[in-house]
Amino acid sequence: MGMPKVREVRAYVVRGGGADYHDQAEQHWIDDHVATPMAYYPDYRDSRQKFGLNVLGTLVVEVEADDGTVGFATTTAGEPGAYIVEKHLARFVEGAPVTSIEKIWDQMYASTLYYGRKGIAVNCISAVDLAMYDLLGKIRQEPVYALLGGPVRDELVFYATGARPDIAEKLGFVGGKLPLQHGPAEGPEGMRANLDKLASMRERVSEDFFLSWDCWMSLDLDYATRLARRSAEFGLRWIEEALPPDDYWGYAELRRRVPPGMWVTTGEHEWTRFGFRLLLEMGCADMIQPDVNWCGGITELARISALADAHGVPVIPHGSSVYSYHFVLTRRNSPFSEFLMMHPQATEVVPMFHPLLLDEPVPVGGRLRVPETPGFGVRLNPECALHRPYTH
Repeated sequence: MGMPKVREVRAYVVRGGGADYHDQAEQHWIDDHVATPMAYYPDYRDSRQKFGLNVLGTLVVEVEADDGTVGFATTTAGEPGAYIVEKHLARFVEGAPVTSIEKIWDQMYASTLYYGRKGIAVNCISAVDLAMYDLLGKIRQEPVYALLGGPVRDELVFYATGARPDIAEKLGFVGGKLPLQHGPAEGPEGMRANLDKLASMRERVSEDFFLSWDCWMSLDLDYATRLARRSAEFGLRWIEEALPPDDYWGYAELRRRVPPGMWVTTGEHEWTRFGFRLLLEMGCADMIQPDVNWCGGITELARISALADAHGVPVIPHGSSVYSYHFVLTRRNSPFSEFLMMHPQATEVVPMFHPLLLDEPVPVGGRLRVPETPGFGVRLNPECALHRPYTH
């Protein structure tokens, strides 16, 4: 038999967790007074949901081969993304051999240049690309990491992002990344509150457990410089995404200003190899953090990773659960991984894309052996109501 072809592409929207992990109920650390670019305006300071961080919801893309095998993947794009997939991208996928991943990616990207290049359009490309890898892995009865050349290590090692790095250390993680809660608009009191939180956590964890700041695009160059320098006494490992993602010049200058040994990191909200080329060639970051569900899928992440490797810059993908686990397992230039503590109080390890994915592996003792299950090794939870707003 020849290689199957893709028979149909389907795009669904689902609310509550999943790939849009900001779509949470109230009283969740990920939403509670976290510094953002909107914190300049007091009305939008206490909750990220107030300015609409959770409005999109999760997009689920399914690709079905003519032998009945179904691959799927997720991203943050919601109903606008479902429209793009159904009305535009599906034409480049349906009828193509399931091995035509490179050609499909190129056609999706080239055809959306006039309205895409970054943001939701590339998020959608990412979901289709990942779904194609899931499909190919299932057809070949291989995990995605085998399709990428096989593992270079036996297990993944994780740091934890969340409000309780002290708990994360007890759970076996090697480091903790704290959400910065107060930005420039909250003045000296906010700066003191940030440093007090860092000092408190430093006292609660061991010397070998590293701490970092997640600033989520919320600072200016002056504030970021002062925060980095004043955080140095607590052994801060890195300051992450301190500036707006398009301020490449600011990142390059911040990297010159931070204390010796402290890293400047970014890339969560960057897209494709072209954006990362700017970060790397301008010397903006000591580590880059592309999100495989957003930056262009595994096809593009492989290019980004190769580019970073040539610059001597490690690649630690942002969140993204199994979709990054399979990639990191195959790359020496990705020595550890991020785990988002999606428990509301960040005190327990729960699946990152809960409740959408079944069989989603989680670290035990801060480490994880990626299962050999074909594809990405996860299933959609039938109890999560999928809505298909468009057809083609």
